Amino acid sequence: MTAFISVIPILLLIVLMMGFKVSGYKSAVVTLAVTIVLALFAVPKMGIMPAKYAEASIYGITLWSVVEGLLKACFPIILIIIFAIFSYNILCETKEIETIKTQFIQMTSDKGLLVLLLTWGLGGVLEGMAGFGTAVAIPAAILISLGFKPMFSAVICLVANTVAVGFGAVGLPATTLANQVAANGVASPEELCEVAAFIILQLSLMFFITPFIILMMTDRKKILKNISIALFVGTFSIVVQFCCAHWIGPETPAILGSVSAIIAMLIYDKFFIRREASTEKVTIEKQKFGLVKTLKAWSVYGLIIFFILLSSKIVPPINELLSNTLVTQFDLPVIGNTFKFGWLSNAGLMIFLGAIIGGLIQGLSFGKLMSMLAKTTLNLQKTVVTICCLVAMAMLMNNTGMTNDIAKGLVLLTGSTFPFFAPLIGSIGTFVTGSATNANILFGKLQATAASDLGLVNQGTFFGVSGSETNWLASANCAGSEGGKLLSPQSIAIATAACDMEGQDGDIMRKTMPFAIFWILMNGLMVFLGLHVF
Repeated sequence: MTAFISVIPILLLIVLMMGFKVSGYKSAVVTLAVTIVLALFAVPKMGIMPAKYAEASIYGITLWSVVEGLLKACFPIILIIIFAIFSYNILCETKEIETIKTQFIQMTSDKGLLVLLLTWGLGGVLEGMAGFGTAVAIPAAILISLGFKPMFSAVICLVANTVAVGFGAVGLPATTLANQVAANGVASPEELCEVAAFIILQLSLMFFITPFIILMMTDRKKILKNISIALFVGTFSIVVQFCCAHWIGPETPAILGSVSAIIAMLIYDKFFIRREASTEKVTIEKQKFGLVKTLKAWSVYGLIIFFILLSSKIVPPINELLSNTLVTQFDLPVIGNTFKFGWLSNAGLMIFLGAIIGGLIQGLSFGKLMSMLAKTTLNLQKTVVTICCLVAMAMLMNNTGMTNDIAKGLVLLTGSTFPFFAPLIGSIGTFVTGSATNANILFGKLQATAASDLGLVNQGTFFGVSGSETNWLASANCAGSEGGKLLSPQSIAIATAACDMEGQDGDIMRKTMPFAIFWILMNGLMVFLGLHVF
């Protein structure tokens, strides 16, 4: 009964968004209000409050849990989102996004490779840099402009936008998960790298299967060629992404991994593609771009990558200086949790610097850039409300013992097979909220608590990589959340808008459903095998 009461906020969020089609921000506000009521009046009678709060006032716990959620939502989650979308808006304003699009289109005349370049390559870069729909909207629009059917363009972009999602918006989902799981709410660099590496391992098979599916959807006749391309490109992707995750952290795997995939495709096109009849090619008018034009077009994203790498662990002196300078840290009253935020070391600042300097290089004035930033912030106000409410709800559920109670109920229900179902929980979170970040906010702590209830608290080795059993199970939430992107109403809405397919959301969902189910099953298998076999 206590677990049923504890799960009411999550069920309410699902019912509001799916059953009654209530918008995300309104659903989040209502759900937070209900969670506060449950915390104030139901939790004290349920006997699930953590022992450390035995003498604390429930009103104080509730108030400061919400405050903790609002602080964590703003610093750095909302900052990263605003600056990431701002960086993309700069490219649209200066029209340099057209240069980037054209350069991708001209890279190959092979239809399968071209689709893979746009969806897996460019889409992965956009997801890694900005996220929040750009990886679906832009490649889909380009495919349609090249003559591909709208339904094909929408579905294939949704299928491609999966592996990179956990590291989208400069690693925000994975970073959020690691912080949720960390003992003091702030993950160390080592914990960030461990969680990021585990996510890559759990997704390892999908690095090969997803490109193969994309190629088969484009051309079913060339099975052997599609297999060889998928193996070649997938190997480049997974090696680079794992190295980035293991040694740098969650900020760069999607960005640098997608860039390496693009390089792999160009190598394959150069040395292994047999030039075929014109009917198998996508004919385009060639345009030449000089070095200066290319550097200018890529200046925003190039500088963002540069600043992120410069401030990461690969440059220890700078990383240590930034991490220990202008750091805000204090204990929150009553709940005793610590809030910590580095003003110079967070990824949001690096995106902002890259966007501003790149925007100046591309010809925008500083005043124009500030105006665009203000407009971007205003346009994202509903997203800000949604994230603030969801993070506050997650903190309140964690601090009052509701998340712990749900985890115990799930463990009792599934027993030792819980690890197989862990990715499904992450998928449900993304399906409901439309965001892998929000899914990790909602269920990241739940996964860690379930690991504790199952006794998975030791160090272990997973597919040859050592780390915490708790982090392995928690990482399944992020890996699984990417499958939920395929069915998320918000993601599908972006695809329908980009492809001018209003009213066909249900048709798209039916086409992505088989792949989503397959994705979740494969994730569950990898998580289970990692714990019990490898």
